[in-house]
Amino acid sequence: MKGRVFRRPRHGPREPLVPLKPGAHGELKKVFAGIGKPVVMPFTPDPFQLEAVAAIEDADCLVTAPTGAGKTWIAEQAIARILKTGGRVWYASPLKALTNAKYADFAKLFGADNLGILTGDRKENPEAPVTTGTTEILRNQLYDAMHLGQTLAAELVILDEAHFLGDAERGVVWEEIMIYLPQRIGLLMLSATVGNAEAIAAWLEAIRGRPCRIVSETRRPVPLVPLFFHPDGTLLPLTKTMPDTGKTRVHPKVRQFIEARKPMGPARLLPPFGSILQVLRKYDLLPAIFFLKSRADCDRALNLCLENRHKDSELTGRRRERIGQLAANTPHVAEHRQLGDVKHLGVGSHHSGQLPVWKLFLETLMTEGLLDAIFATSTVAAGVNFPARTVAFLNTDRFNGTEFMPLSSSEFHQMTGRAGRRGMDKVGFALAVPTKFMDLGLAARLVNAAPSDVVSQIKINFSMALNLLLSHEPGQIVDLLEKSLAAFQTRPGGGQRLAREFDRHLAFLTDHGYAGADGRLTDDGIWASRLRVDQPLVIAEALRRKVFPQNDPALMAAVMACFVNEQADDVHVSMKAVPKAVVKTILAVQKALKPFQKQMAAAGFATRPTYVHPAVSLYFWAQGMEWETVTGISQLAEGDLAMLILRTADHLRHLIGLTDTFPSAAASAAEAVDLIIRDPVAMAFGV
Repeated sequence: MKGRVFRRPRHGPREPLVPLKPGAHGELKKVFAGIGKPVVMPFTPDPFQLEAVAAIEDADCLVTAPTGAGKTWIAEQAIARILKTGGRVWYASPLKALTNAKYADFAKLFGADNLGILTGDRKENPEAPVTTGTTEILRNQLYDAMHLGQTLAAELVILDEAHFLGDAERGVVWEEIMIYLPQRIGLLMLSATVGNAEAIAAWLEAIRGRPCRIVSETRRPVPLVPLFFHPDGTLLPLTKTMPDTGKTRVHPKVRQFIEARKPMGPARLLPPFGSILQVLRKYDLLPAIFFLKSRADCDRALNLCLENRHKDSELTGRRRERIGQLAANTPHVAEHRQLGDVKHLGVGSHHSGQLPVWKLFLETLMTEGLLDAIFATSTVAAGVNFPARTVAFLNTDRFNGTEFMPLSSSEFHQMTGRAGRRGMDKVGFALAVPTKFMDLGLAARLVNAAPSDVVSQIKINFSMALNLLLSHEPGQIVDLLEKSLAAFQTRPGGGQRLAREFDRHLAFLTDHGYAGADGRLTDDGIWASRLRVDQPLVIAEALRRKVFPQNDPALMAAVMACFVNEQADDVHVSMKAVPKAVVKTILAVQKALKPFQKQMAAAGFATRPTYVHPAVSLYFWAQGMEWETVTGISQLAEGDLAMLILRTADHLRHLIGLTDTFPSAAASAAEAVDLIIRDPVAMAFGV
């Protein structure tokens, strides 16, 4: 379906709209009168920025400041100082999209010749004095440096989004970097949400032997006003400061609503977003970002915006012109099924099920003030920078991958940090829209709640064990684990737990010939250590047993896809439609690896099933099949399929690094990468 023609809803029948009568509580009159664009003033660094720049000259520094407060300026000044002395800087961020953005920004500021980028998907100018990359790449470089007896080629490491240290899945990478980083290399950490900054600084001082200074700023660059959207269309203050105690409470009018227990329409339906946008427009509260519970809700929300057709022909004309420019050389955008909603209604759906090229398209339009609203899942709160005047949230819980849990203060502040555009807004708004998933009491408490504490998430895995054994004896590794944040926070139970886990991993490596009785890696252990992937031992066994296709790159991609898939179950694929070569190969892989996987499970290590559907999807894609056809076969959202392809390519690159040991498999892997990294995947990720 061509996006150039605006069509009516694709997601089923239109849900009934609730008539709203725009209104605002009297207490908001003064606040709304202050809406507008601030006077442009010459840039003057804030005191906290100057304090941080001075601190990093002779100490580590942890900077905590709200989103948009100017933490990047601190990094820029630190980089400029290092460049003047002929030194080198490593700037690490958690997401490839963030890394790509910083690379582009820094290249403009310091010159393209001074910038390199390393993300796995991109490797450009790696010898440049300033390297931007993902934290995983930085951690891997530290592994290599320890193995070779060298030191990382940098005078300063900057860790953006440093609160990821407490991330359940990836926090281990941040913690490893902080443990392994040589003392001589300065460390600058930037974050909006670290509740226990003093404890983190004390830990770093203990393990690095150099001071770590905390620079904290709590003032938002754009003040935040919390609002409540009453189902009748009236805007109310969400909270009220008690004159006698100075404490913040739920506003009495909102308390009345809570006690009446009247949700905004039927619980199963989304609110009437078109009518809500009309209310927000009346009080000049657009553009807005609406955080919704699921991808499907984000897409369905577009159906409810059909009334969002205002009479600003100048804005509509500018939006259409800009869309034409952005879509001119991007077929995936030009033909996107939701382009009509963007063009005619000024709204878009932004979530991980879509290709990044589409999300970047929406972010560009939003940043340029050409959209009224974006409907997004809460994952958009981390790692993107397209603020709005208003951020609206419809639930106070979030799915953590296993279950729905109440929002933490850090998660809430990450979302509301997008409210208010620096230089464009005098005030930003956080709007609570009542639904069955909204705890208004919790929402009111979160407004002024302190950021959550960061807790160690370090855990031993086979990749870590193999790489540490490259450069350390087992006893030295146990001593290293005593430097962990887990050991510091539990004094020292966490270190003992990690030591036991390491011993368990080492015993398994020894039993299967990857390490000797003396704790040193065997030849197999040495090359297996270079497989810095999710399942290094399973892939190593596949190489040992020669189950990877040697002369068929498409089949190579198919097999590798089985090792990166994280689906909880197999998507149904008609076996009649699966090429015999794929079926035969996957069955051979399953048969060859089954005994080893049983041994892993018996030893208490997690294993994953080898599913067919990711292999089928990658095989057809590597064979040159069209994107839309492969998407249909895969039964995956475009963003999920693209991520499967990118992760498969990343795993294949680790095989390419084993050319000396497995030349045929490495050559096949290299050809496979060339086959699967093509548009729209390559276009979407800038690779």
